[in-house]
Formats: sequence, C-alpha cells, structure tokens
Amino acid sequence: MQREQEGRYEEALRLFMLAWDQSTDAFERTIAAHYVARHQTSHERTLHWNQESLINADAVGDGRVEQFYPSLYLNMGKSHEDLGNLKDAKIFYTLAAERIGCLPESPLGDMVRRGVRNGMQRIANCSEK
Repeated sequence: MQREQEGRYEEALRLFMLAWDQSTDAFERTIAAHYVARHQTSHERTLHWNQESLINADAVGDGRVEQFYPSLYLNMGKSHEDLGNLKDAKIFYTLAAERIGCLPESPLGDMVRRGVRNGMQRIANCSEK
C-alpha cells in the first residue's frame, strides 16, 4: 500500500502479486486479488482479478468479508461498465446498493456509497439513450 501511495505502481503490483502467490486461504486471496485488480492495464484483466476477489470472498464462509461485498460488487459493476456490459454492470451495482448498509460511516464507506450512486446514475443515463 505504501508503494501505491508513493506512486510506485509497478512495484506495488509486484508486491500485490507476491501476496497473491503466497496467500494461504480464500480470505488472503480476496484481499490480494482486490489490490491486483487495481493495477491492471486492460479492462478484461481488471474484470478477471475482480472476479477472483469475489470468488474467493464467497469461499471464505464467514463474516470476515461481509463489509467487503459492497466494494467488490462496485468493482465488478465498474469492470462490466468499462467493457460495455451494461446489463451485468447494473446487476452488480444493484447488489452493491443492497449491501451498502453494512458499511460504517467512514471515508471508505462514503467513497463506496458515492461510487455505487454514480455507477447507477451512469447506467441509468446510458439506458436512456
């Protein structure tokens, strides 16, 4: 995370991939894949890593990932939107909106709520055209 904050994105990606490679369970893979997705150079690869994160979150089987779901669904929605898959984008933005209540009032929670609201608005605007 520090490398990412410093703008050293290639090094950040290398470290996130190392975390993925060394992950020992679905919880660790959920987090690693989430960060790997942020540093992809194509929408297809971003979708792939967002899917990996969601698949692994579903495999955790306990409440440790409950607050991740709004963000994971938001990322899936944005990936589909970027690829022009507006029907799938709407599905994931809707799932994110349904889970948003579990987020605490915080800067991160506010960012996810804004992202979901903005995504839903973009999809609504696209479908009207």
